[in-house]
Amino acid sequence: MNNENLRNEMLDKKVWAVLGVSPNKEKFGYKIYKKLKDNNYEVYPINPKYDDIEGQKCYKSIEDLPVTPDVLDFVVPPQVSLAAIDKAKDKGIENLWFQPGTSNDEVVNKAKDNEFKVIHNDCVLVALGH
Repeated sequence: MNNENLRNEMLDKKVWAVLGVSPNKEKFGYKIYKKLKDNNYEVYPINPKYDDIEGQKCYKSIEDLPVTPDVLDFVVPPQVSLAAIDKAKDKGIENLWFQPGTSNDEVVNKAKDNEFKVIHNDCVLVALGH
């Protein structure tokens, strides 16, 4: 499957989790979360630093999510992404979307070796029309 088809397949899925969400409106962790919400996605924010984002419960970790999201979107540094891949596998998540700057070769290779569907160096904001 080429990247564009895979990208569209992921964007068609409506239950997402955003790892590294932020309440700071200037940060990509907020902008991506908000863009997904504004486009009628069911979005679960994940960040151990916050209890809620705009009144929605913010989960401390992937393991704490009440559902298995269709897509896990990464807005964290590569070393955090690398550690989260095993947690995503344990949760049964199949699709990983690494925002630009959140992955490196080691992260992408580990995700592909674990048979995830992977998008990397592509921005959800651009994909959904900034």
